[in-house]
Parts: sequence; structure tokens; C-alpha cells
Amino acid sequence: MLEVGKKIPKFSLRNQDDKVYTDKDLLGKRKVIYFYPKDNTPGCTKEACEFTDSIQNFDNLGVAVYGVSPDSVAKHKGFETKYNLKMTLLADVEKEFSKACGVFREKSMYGKLFMGLVRTTLIVDENNKVLHVFNNVKVTGHVAKVLETLKSL
Repeated sequence: MLEVGKKIPKFSLRNQDDKVYTDKDLLGKRKVIYFYPKDNTPGCTKEACEFTDSIQNFDNLGVAVYGVSPDSVAKHKGFETKYNLKMTLLADVEKEFSKACGVFREKSMYGKLFMGLVRTTLIVDENNKVLHVFNNVKVTGHVAKVLETLKSL
């Protein structure tokens, strides 16, 4: 799991428009990177829409927002279009970035263990160092907590 003060791992992922983003592309600006399990599911849709509804607040703070899930570029494009999302969605299909960040791990549902993406949000500085980690995120009220934390950093 990533810790405050550590740099995010190197990565190369495609966004919903099939543009390649790397960790180097994220240098120079504070950012929020939120990991979510799956496009078009109730919790993930609510979270994405709340980030979109607050995107001007993030822009005013000079903070870019990136969503990361194991879904494909095409699924991300459909998700973006359906809900008019305003952030960059990165397709971590191989789960390499999610695993390197420690957010793809063992989960439990109804007593069954399985591997999955644990909803997590990172606040990252201009040099790609982690400033804050939100683990096991509960969607309701989360975006407001992220904004509040950003203002205090």
C-alpha cells in the first residue's frame, strides 16, 4: 500500500480517448487519483458523478482528477459519455498500476474471498509524492472530504 511521502509507481495507461498517460505526464500539478472497481455500477457511478459535479472546485485549487479502474478504454469512453464525466479515466486493464499502489488485493463478500480493487483515493503533489491516502472509501460524502483535505494541505 502506498504511504504518505512515497512516490506513485511508474505507469503507462490509456485514457477514455485512447491517449497514453504516464507518471511523467502528471508531474507539475497536484492531483487526485481515485481507484474504483467498475464503470457503470451504482457506487462507482455516484462517485464519478460527484467528482464531476465538483470539478470546478478542483480546478479552482489547481488540482487535476484522474479515475483509475480495470475497465477498458471503450468502457471508459461509454461511461464518460453516458454521464458527461469531466475527468480523465485511466484504463488499468492489466491491473499493474493498481497492484503497484496496493489497491488491488484480497477482498471478502458474503464470506467469500476474492481479488479485487479496493476503492482508494490518493492526493498527490506536483512531484508525484503522496500527500494523503483515503483507504476503503465510502462513496457518500467522499468528494467533500477530499476537497476539505486538499484545502488543508
